[in-house]
Amino acid sequence: MSKKIELEALSLDELWSLHEKICAILSSRIKAEKYELEKRLAILSRGIEGVDQATVSSASSDKPRRKYPRVLPKYRDPKTYETWSGRGKRPRWLVAAMKSGHKIEEFRISEAGPKRRQTA
Repeated sequence: MSKKIELEALSLDELWSLHEKICAILSSRIKAEKYELEKRLAILSRGIEGVDQATVSSASSDKPRRKYPRVLPKYRDPKTYETWSGRGKRPRWLVAAMKSGHKIEEFRISEAGPKRRQTA
């Protein structure tokens, strides 16, 4: 409480000089902390590179990754209009519908739908 009274008693120039001193101290401490964290990160990244160097070098080759064509959706949820291409894990809405007795073919998008969109 006494420090608050002392600060309120200071003039504007004194407060500003105090502010500049605090900013300088904070800046130097932040730089020191950043330096320490970067040093630790470099040590950690070297450790990971040393352990996984063989794995990384064999996994990444000079050839760029092949671009795959976009896959059009094959199934649609009639309630939310969410779609699924038929690849990967089945979406939750489809799993729930199949558990409730529906068949996957009930959600299949007709072949005429995408063709109409492509010509438009």
